[in-house]
Amino acid sequence: MRILVVYPYAPYPVTRGTFQRTFHLLRELARRHEVDLFCLDEDGVAAPQLAVFEGFCRRVHFHRFHHPAWPSLFPDRLLNLSPTTMRHWEDESAHAALAQFSAGHDYDLIHFCDLVLWPYVRRLPHTCPRVMDRSRVDLLFQTEELRTLKLGLKERLLRRENLWKLRRVERAASRDLTATVVCGPDDEVFMRAHVIADAPIFVLPNGCDTSFYDQNLFPPQEPAVPTYLFCGAMDYSPNVDGLGWYFAEVDPLVRVSMPSRRVQIVGRNPAPSVRAHGALAGVTVTGEVPDVRPHYQTAHFQIVPLRIGGGTRLKIVESLAIGCPVVSTTLGAQGLDLVHDEHILLADSPAEFAAAIQRLAGDAALRARLRVAGRARILERYGWPSLVQKLETYYQTLVPPPSHG
Repeated sequence: MRILVVYPYAPYPVTRGTFQRTFHLLRELARRHEVDLFCLDEDGVAAPQLAVFEGFCRRVHFHRFHHPAWPSLFPDRLLNLSPTTMRHWEDESAHAALAQFSAGHDYDLIHFCDLVLWPYVRRLPHTCPRVMDRSRVDLLFQTEELRTLKLGLKERLLRRENLWKLRRVERAASRDLTATVVCGPDDEVFMRAHVIADAPIFVLPNGCDTSFYDQNLFPPQEPAVPTYLFCGAMDYSPNVDGLGWYFAEVDPLVRVSMPSRRVQIVGRNPAPSVRAHGALAGVTVTGEVPDVRPHYQTAHFQIVPLRIGGGTRLKIVESLAIGCPVVSTTLGAQGLDLVHDEHILLADSPAEFAAAIQRLAGDAALRARLRVAGRARILERYGWPSLVQKLETYYQTLVPPPSHG
């Protein structure tokens, strides 16, 4: 197939969860198909990475891009039907550059990432199938943020206004797209209930570079003191919220029986509230690290106390792949075919989450059993080559067979 891929960023270095998905999908598709890649490049910071993508794509263009200023409340925002969170990605020069890049090329399919790029792809004259890959469903994500985060009255009203506009765009895009690819069945259920019930949706979970997250390269080296970590982008609101919930509601219960426990918070751009957790006894906020694998290696397990769902669950897949057991909320592990007490421990209330931590910290045999079963599950179902092969098979059903007339 000849595929045009359009991304809102250049996903390299692979330092964020969404970059993991977009980079590996792109590279695997390019192994067996002719792929042209167009990326928005905020302030030109990704330009040095151009050669990485030229190494496996047929043609590559990074368009230097700068987010426009957030619109004023009135009249610019309230009298415009486009969601503010999408207008933040609008740039007429990028529209023109994409049109020029793709002009004169006969594509079998256009694959693009996330709703913010729909205004760009919608304007292209190509008649081939158009498929949106969702790193997260924006409507679901913003709805859960509104439900979960502590917001003032003005912010809540503005978010409701944006959600009303976003729902209109989600429905219009779903009607016009050939298909939508989502990360998990919970995303599909939400879209069918709140967007369009009969929309063509394909579920492709997130995977893992199993040769990179290899337990044989980083065998467990558990310290004497119970040590666990939380790994992810620390400026991402679900992670910030999850840590806030953990330290307010769960950690006090854990310390009753594990006063010497150690917690490592590993990830880039820690928000001020995340940095504040580092003042607690036994808590370390590392910020961005050059390689996360040694942190997995020297932890008894990882915690995933997420309360806002949708999108990627890469921290769980990577953790299990390298042999680091996981305690997660049910919502945090949604979309992954993992069984409680077989591959992972699941707990939702503060008392249950604390009990799961205490149980796993005190039971070496349980940790060993979860390491073996968890890694086997990831190797069986969540390697990128096998996942992309499923996506290819689905894409072939969307592309008309070549005419022999």
